[in-house]
Amino acid sequence: MRLDGVGALVAGGASGLGAATALALVERGARVAVVDRDGERASELAGQLGAGGSAAGGPGSAAPAAVGFEADVTDPEQVEAAVRGAVDAFGELRFLASCAGIGWGERTVGREGPAALEPFETVVRVNLIGSFNVLRLAAAAMAANEPDEGGERGAVVMTASVAAFDGQIGQAAYAASKGGVVALTLPAARDLARSGIRVCTIAPGVFDTPLLGGLPEQTRTALGEQIPFPSRLGRPAEFAELACHIGENEMLNGETIRLDGALRMPPR
Repeated sequence: MRLDGVGALVAGGASGLGAATALALVERGARVAVVDRDGERASELAGQLGAGGSAAGGPGSAAPAAVGFEADVTDPEQVEAAVRGAVDAFGELRFLASCAGIGWGERTVGREGPAALEPFETVVRVNLIGSFNVLRLAAAAMAANEPDEGGERGAVVMTASVAAFDGQIGQAAYAASKGGVVALTLPAARDLARSGIRVCTIAPGVFDTPLLGGLPEQTRTALGEQIPFPSRLGRPAEFAELACHIGENEMLNGETIRLDGALRMPPR
């Protein structure tokens, strides 16, 4: 898929991996709908991206380079409205990057007894059910597209984590939710193959995102030193580069790609 000129949607796009992906897409000429629970930040980032002057959204183009929408990925009506808004703004939707997610740490049984059930449910609802909610609604919009010369109507990139494979102590909820995204990838790709829509997932390792932003610098450095090479935290732009490559490489389908510098997480 040529990203230049396509309509794209980035869920969880107002910060971290999502914001980096939105920027990378606009730099390649895509028109991007930034969707986030924080609607103010989504609109602010969309304005900044639009001011950057992509080819698709620049002078002489009827479509903006970027638009922002407020939506909780677990809310069907809000996500449907955001998808519809993206299609209305750009005329079509051909690329989705699903980056929204939350974390939680708690042992299955701790000193005070069993883990609370509600946080587990919340993490699974946002990370797994939210990912499927965005996937199903965006894919439905993509299925209405005219196929390109290769028969493709769209491409989807979901976000898992190395915790899906190497879940650490206290990561039961997070690892289960991200493992579900990994398990979703192949059947979704098979489901959507007849519509010419590809589905892949990126499983990032330890990245320099707002999730780690509150940690002391010494702790952040120590986390980066665990990575064999390069021995540093991953950069959101590196995630974005891979997401864009998945969109551009039509043979990538039904696969989860670890992006982790050969990291294998220890138990703790």
